Amino acid sequence: MRMVQWDKYGYVVASEYRKKVVVALEGTPKTPKEISNETGLYLSHVSSTLSSLVEKGIAQCLTPSLRRGKIFDLTDEGRKIAEEIKSRKQD
Repeated sequence: MRMVQWDKYGYVVASEYRKKVVVALEGTPKTPKEISNETGLYLSHVSSTLSSLVEKGIAQCLTPSLRRGKIFDLTDEGRKIAEEIKSRKQD
C-alpha cells in the first residue's frame, strides 16, 4: 500500500515537465540527456526541473561529485508519486 504525500504529488502534476521527468525516471536512473531524449523536453528544462525535484525530495542525484554526466534517480517518495501518476493514467 503506497501512501503518497499529496502536497508533493500535487507539486509534480501541476507541471507537465515535472510529470514527464518523474515518469521517465521511474524505470532506471538516468542522465539529464537521456531524460531529454526520452521525453522530448529541452535539456535546459530537464536540468531545471531536476533541480526543483531534488530540492523537494522527489529525486536525488546519485553522482553529486561529477560536473557532467550526473545520474539522477527517484527517492522512495518519488517512486510512489510515479506509481500514482501511472495508475491514474490507466483509469
